[in-house]
Amino acid sequence: MREDKSPFFIAPHRFDAPEDDAAPVLDRRYELVPEPGERVLGRYPTSVAGCLVSPTGARGHWVLPAPASVTVTDRRLAYVCLAGDLALVAGKIDSTGVRHRRNVRLPRLVSGQIRWQWPSRLELRTTGPTQDATAEAELLVVCDALRTIQQPALALGGTVGTVTELARLIRRTVACFRVTRPELVELAPPERDVLIRRATAAPVTGEGRVTLPGSLPVEFLSREDYYRVPERAGKDAVGS
Repeated sequence: MREDKSPFFIAPHRFDAPEDDAAPVLDRRYELVPEPGERVLGRYPTSVAGCLVSPTGARGHWVLPAPASVTVTDRRLAYVCLAGDLALVAGKIDSTGVRHRRNVRLPRLVSGQIRWQWPSRLELRTTGPTQDATAEAELLVVCDALRTIQQPALALGGTVGTVTELARLIRRTVACFRVTRPELVELAPPERDVLIRRATAAPVTGEGRVTLPGSLPVEFLSREDYYRVPERAGKDAVGS
């Protein structure tokens, strides 16, 4: 796979598309097959959803109907769900987005990945006291996009302990990946200094946002991804 391949979750209508070579390779147990020299650092059960983040908040586009197995390596994050079809978030996708999925039956195995040159920041959100073992948390892995204020993000959810550990691992791994691969990510000296601090910082606690300098900008796969107009707004405009 090309190193400059866009993250797999950007266009929900191409999710797990068989003609796309961006899907992770899995073994017979549906676990990620590492590339030569790639190291697996951890596996976590979390919920997985895709959304677009804007100044007004996050807008959900799709969600996996059951917990996925999320694998973190020194090169990427990959997720696999065996529970069946991808669910579109009700009321959140307009007719332009839905048309890509009409008459398409999704496979029962759903997978995707994000390589570490893409995330621009992490956002950790909790729903209860971090000391409560039953409290839930959500981690947004956010990427910057070209020519739009909407930023594609992968949302990973679970218990506070699991999600905060995942956030710490991703922060440290992304930082190390970028510092050690100047051929992929060009860093200014201040950005390099920030990433070195990210790689050695204390564990993530509570809610917060962590920037990841040196990210590559994402370009959406189709023009419609930039200019989608909500169906109701479009009808109102025609009626007026």
